Amino acid sequence: MAVFLNKEEGGDEEENKGKPEKMISESFMFALIWSIGGSCDARSRIKFDGWLRENATEKGYTGMIPGSGADDDEICYDKLFHVKQQKYLGWFDTLDPYVLDPKTPFADIAVPTIDTVRCTYLVDLLLSHDVSILCCGATGTGKSVVVNEKVGKNMPDKYVPKFMAFSASTSANQTQDMIDVTMDKRRKGIFGPPVGKKMIIVIDDLNMPAKEEYGAQPPIELVRQWFDHQGWYDRKTFEFRTIVDVVFCGVMGPPGGGRTFLTNRFMRHMNFIAFVEMGLSSLTTIFSTILGTWINANFQGDQFLAVTDKMVTATNNVFKTVAKELLPTPAKAHYAFNLRDLAKVFQGVLMADVKTLSDTSDLQRLWIHECNRVFQDRLINDEDRSWFKSLMVKQLSEVFEAEYDTIVTDRLMFGDYQIPNADPKLYCQVQDFEKLVKTMEEYLDDYNASTTKKMSLVMFLDAIEHVSRISRIIRTPLGNALLLGVGGSGRQSLTKLAAFIAEYKCFSIEITKGYGKNEWREDLKKCLKVAGMENQQIVFLFTDTQIVREEFMEDINGILNSGDVPNIYANDEIESINNIMRPILQGLGIPQTKATMYASYLRRVQSNLHVVLAMSPVGDAFRTRLRMYPAMVNCCSLDWFAEWPNEALLSVAQQKLADIDFDSAQTRDAVYDLCKTVHSSVTAMSATYLSELGRHNHVTPTSYLELLNMYRNLYADKRQEVLKSKHRLEVGLDKLNSTAEKVGVMQEELQDLQPVLVKKSAFVEELMKDISRDKAAAEITAASCAEEEKSANEKTIATKAIADDAQRDLDEALPALDAAVQSLKSLNRNDIVEVKSLGNPPAGVKMVMEAVCIMMEIKPVQIKDPNDDRKKVDDYWGVSKSKVLVDPSKFLNDLFTFDKDAIKENTIKKIAPYIANPDFTAENISKVSKACTSICLWVCAMHQYYNVSKMVEPKKRALAEAQAELDENLAKLAASQKELKDVTDRVALLETKFKDAIDEKSALANKAEQCELKLERADKLIGGLGGEKTRWQESVKQFDIDYTNVVGDVLAAAGAIGYMGAFTLTYRTQLYELWNKAMADIDLPHSENVNLIGVLQDPVAIRQWRIDGLPADELSTENGIIISKARRWPLMIDPETQANKWIKQQHHGDGLATIKLSDKDFLRTLENSIRFGKPVLLENVQEELDASLEPLLLKQVYKQGGQMMINLGDSAVPYHEDFLFYITSKLRNPYYTPETAVKVTLLNFAITEDGLIQQLLGVVVAEERPDLAQMKDQLVVNNAAMTKQMSEIESNILKLLAESTGDILEDETLINTLAESKKTSTEVSQKLQEAEVTEKEIDETRVKYTPV
Repeated sequence: MAVFLNKEEGGDEEENKGKPEKMISESFMFALIWSIGGSCDARSRIKFDGWLRENATEKGYTGMIPGSGADDDEICYDKLFHVKQQKYLGWFDTLDPYVLDPKTPFADIAVPTIDTVRCTYLVDLLLSHDVSILCCGATGTGKSVVVNEKVGKNMPDKYVPKFMAFSASTSANQTQDMIDVTMDKRRKGIFGPPVGKKMIIVIDDLNMPAKEEYGAQPPIELVRQWFDHQGWYDRKTFEFRTIVDVVFCGVMGPPGGGRTFLTNRFMRHMNFIAFVEMGLSSLTTIFSTILGTWINANFQGDQFLAVTDKMVTATNNVFKTVAKELLPTPAKAHYAFNLRDLAKVFQGVLMADVKTLSDTSDLQRLWIHECNRVFQDRLINDEDRSWFKSLMVKQLSEVFEAEYDTIVTDRLMFGDYQIPNADPKLYCQVQDFEKLVKTMEEYLDDYNASTTKKMSLVMFLDAIEHVSRISRIIRTPLGNALLLGVGGSGRQSLTKLAAFIAEYKCFSIEITKGYGKNEWREDLKKCLKVAGMENQQIVFLFTDTQIVREEFMEDINGILNSGDVPNIYANDEIESINNIMRPILQGLGIPQTKATMYASYLRRVQSNLHVVLAMSPVGDAFRTRLRMYPAMVNCCSLDWFAEWPNEALLSVAQQKLADIDFDSAQTRDAVYDLCKTVHSSVTAMSATYLSELGRHNHVTPTSYLELLNMYRNLYADKRQEVLKSKHRLEVGLDKLNSTAEKVGVMQEELQDLQPVLVKKSAFVEELMKDISRDKAAAEITAASCAEEEKSANEKTIATKAIADDAQRDLDEALPALDAAVQSLKSLNRNDIVEVKSLGNPPAGVKMVMEAVCIMMEIKPVQIKDPNDDRKKVDDYWGVSKSKVLVDPSKFLNDLFTFDKDAIKENTIKKIAPYIANPDFTAENISKVSKACTSICLWVCAMHQYYNVSKMVEPKKRALAEAQAELDENLAKLAASQKELKDVTDRVALLETKFKDAIDEKSALANKAEQCELKLERADKLIGGLGGEKTRWQESVKQFDIDYTNVVGDVLAAAGAIGYMGAFTLTYRTQLYELWNKAMADIDLPHSENVNLIGVLQDPVAIRQWRIDGLPADELSTENGIIISKARRWPLMIDPETQANKWIKQQHHGDGLATIKLSDKDFLRTLENSIRFGKPVLLENVQEELDASLEPLLLKQVYKQGGQMMINLGDSAVPYHEDFLFYITSKLRNPYYTPETAVKVTLLNFAITEDGLIQQLLGVVVAEERPDLAQMKDQLVVNNAAMTKQMSEIESNILKLLAESTGDILEDETLINTLAESKKTSTEVSQKLQEAEVTEKEIDETRVKYTPV
């Protein structure tokens, strides 16, 4: 009452003067209603109103009670006393009419209702007068909206808001730190907000902290300490910190679930305001305003306007019915509906692209879709979904007056992903589902091309629908998702794909060894900064397997509630945030205080950050977290990943096995059908297994995918194995058959060869005689030829000596002659013309021309002697000009062609004076004429040639005589040689005939010998392997049958590997029987009573396993086969450590590393083994596996720089293909969550009754008859070795037969090897038979100790 009277309502003292009695009485009544009556819920308010009116009537204060009473739907809570007007007014009378802007984002719409108006008034009234309040109401009643709107935006500037949220794990220390960090030091021991400010600390979910051992709630007690003592102690200095200028505003839901009752010692400090659930009128007001504004802005026509009221009414009906009928249970803990869900329906409707909504049926279809997304998507079974569909059918019929089957004719999906890279992305109905599947596959291909962690997904329609649901959630501001499903159902993969489609970043933490709070906070900050500082859309994907510490969920709860984690940012990071937000607020005209900047930053975070929680609903952990962290449901849209229906199973099988070549379409359909049967039968058997033995086995979609992948691999391998084995035997049989056919042919050939050999021997003898005769004649002729050849050679040598001597003489003159010729070649016609043109030539020229005329025997002309007229002298110059030089070309040619061998002796005599003349040299002549120089050289050369030739002439005559004699001798020699050649050729021909005859005789003899050898070898081959022929023929027939049955046998084996590991032998046998019957019913080819051992056993390997310590019972044998064939690493439930001992013995020589999760350096050991390809045994694990092992368990191997790598812990490790990883647990009945089960191959190695009997029998026999036990052990080892040897021998025989080319009987080494191998095989077989008899006798003796 005091704060109400102190509130400024306008008016002045004079105006109110004279009315104090009415003002006090009405103010008292208003205060009474909202103090004592303020804690009432909706029903109690009606009762309180009746009680108040009844008592007021008795006291005579009837007129003081506001409102006309419950009978007129106007109770005392519906009026406000207006001090200025001195009367009661309706709450809406104090407000201006509300007009909604169609462009307002849905998250920012706040339509006033009577509840929000009066609660806002009360919050403002009390907080502005420093009265701490406690707002209590169910989820969706608007508590947080009213408080955040009022405290965060509409309080006077002197108030600084501080928002906090409690959860079940919030501690007192965290609470103190969150408040202390916001306080400034006023003076010693006094702290508070900045001077001149008051801080309103808003604590959401105030009653969420869990009670400690003695029933107290530490965070609440800390706040109560402030109420009682105005502060608390500093935990470091132990000094008391007084906190001033603070007002608390608590917000909480009613006690129940994870919320607890607050103590009265705390409650007494706060004014209680109950937020009642909105009435139908308020809900209608809100959503009619929102929907009506949208329809009016986007549609024309009365038919659309009429949809508003119908849609609001129908949605309210659906919400109320769902909230009433679908109540939370232990199995349905998430069935918690509130008004936020109601709002999400209309938010989804407003997202639609109005251009695609052409009539009211489109709007109705959109409304059905949004109701399905909000309400139906969280339902866990077909029963609930069918119930919800009937509810929708009813509302559509009663409210919209439409038929559901007419509106919804196919799968109903809306989304904004149908057109890749569209801008803007339009939210509209999916019409073409085949096109949608292709579009999603393209999205998946693009995603895989952009990352090293590729996803192998089958995009069937159910999976696409989950992608669509996630896409719808994250496209909205404050859109967070809670995905519920068992591990392997695709929650994470589909979220990553949805984020990629939306072009959002997708962030997920990587758990490493030692990952703790600091690493978690750093990862969170990265994500929050991307959303807030970089203003980018981001999806934070978080799974329950990543909850290393429950503190993580505390932070997630805070992010979902407010977008903030207390004390996550350091001071420098806060400053960076302020630097980014300051210009933004400045542009909007908002004051840039620390509070407003940080609040704007948080709004950005909430708008851009989309938290997607992938949780498993199995077990108590999920239900506990729902109670502890209510924001998981309140702030998230839910999507339940149900078991795949048969249509989905069929679709996935069709896509995964599409490229396998089956014999017929009928076989293909039968395989698909059996895949569904295997999956559903294991699901049913798991339920029986749990109810009868209390053991869990989770069947997940990943199990089904593992079945299909395993079938693909085994089918190809098994077909190839059968074909290869059959081919080897067929080749062996062909060799045996062809050998048998050749034996008769070779015997006939050998018989026919004998007379031919006799005849050929006689012919050879006759030839030998002819050759002897001809060889003697050839020897005589050869001797005669040799004598003649010797004589001819001697004569040839003498003739050559004469010729060489003559040639040496000629060689002396030839260089001068060649020099003269070369000199002449340098002359041309003009040089001769130049000489001719000389009128009075020099003496040297005349002398040269005289010599030329003499050499050419041209007579001179008699002319007068210039010195004595009485005498006449010879004149050669005139003759030279008229006869020699008249034609220069001819003159030069005459010089070149001059017959130097015809020079006369007289001419040489005449020329001799010239030669002897010292002036007749080339050197002297070159001084007067170039042409005459060359001619001079020519004359000298002719003179020299003549002299040499004259000296050589006798030698030439001697040479000619010697040559004639030599020619005669050579002619005689040629005749003799021809005669010798004829004789020799005749002898050679005879020798060739003889050689051919000898060769033919040898070939015939060799052929006969080879025939005999081949017959002998054929006898060895047929005799040695003849006994195998029948067995091989039977085996080939069996292989034909096996090849046909592979299609069913391998599917049963793949089912056993993928599903049976966790079952005991009894349940495995039942599953085999079910599958055999199913294959018979659908005519799928298979072997009779097919099982894993019959299909995939390797007898040699199994015997070796038993030597290494694997128990001999059927269960253990199957487990060994599963380990050798499974694609995932084995996790063996091994309470008796049978598997542990077996693995250690099997790999004792391979560098096996044995580790435990408790080892400090287990990751380092693991890294080294991965790097070098060594086996690792992780033993003694509990029900939880270290999160850092996840990349290894999932085999997330990628190629980097041409090398295979895997991330383990904080480092990338080279991955060796020989690496092996085994996990064992000593727990007898551990519970592994689906998330763990899908990452490993679970194997039940718990000892069976038969196995226990055998082990106990072995202990007793070892004690009583150690000799017998030792003999038994030795027999097992020897039998294994001999069986292996037998298998190797047969493989070697078939290998040799297959690799042999041509005629096998020609390969003596091969025949001998085959004979030796068969001999060894026979010996080993006899030893095995003897050993089996001995083993049987030993076993009979051992059985006698069974009663012991």
